[in-house]
Amino acid sequence: MEIIMPVFAGVIVLYGVIRRVPVFDLFLEGAKDGIKTLITIAPTIVGLMFAVALLQTSGAADTICGLLSPLAKQLGFPVEIAPMALLRPVSGSGSTALLISVFEECGTDSFAGRVASVLAGSSETTFYAIAMYYGSVGVKHIRHTLPAALAADLTALIASVITVRFFFG
Repeated sequence: MEIIMPVFAGVIVLYGVIRRVPVFDLFLEGAKDGIKTLITIAPTIVGLMFAVALLQTSGAADTICGLLSPLAKQLGFPVEIAPMALLRPVSGSGSTALLISVFEECGTDSFAGRVASVLAGSSETTFYAIAMYYGSVGVKHIRHTLPAALAADLTALIASVITVRFFFG
């Protein structure tokens, strides 16, 4: 299995050499474009990372989860996944850490663990994706993207609960 990627890369280089394509020059051009893209999106990603750290360390995320807990209980949502549901659109690694904490606290086969698993697999890191993709091509006005993406994240949360209830009771 470890040999697949080197063989794949070798086949591509060999194909380019056979077709008399300047493989190394094109590689350098692509690497240069990659560095330009990195420089373009770096401030956005740093700002996003700062916002996530600020939410977590300030206690704002905990306060928001505390305020939403009564509503979550009333609607039948597992309260334990509230922090993950809030962080998922912002940070993939942060929400994965919270997913693991739900597993440790409630168990992987618990209702909360199953809902958290389905949510992790069916939702997106919305703010990161918008920052990365729009930032890389220089889009400044995202128009309807953010409301539509957040609506999709909310739909994923609701569907996660309904799906787990339907399949596991």
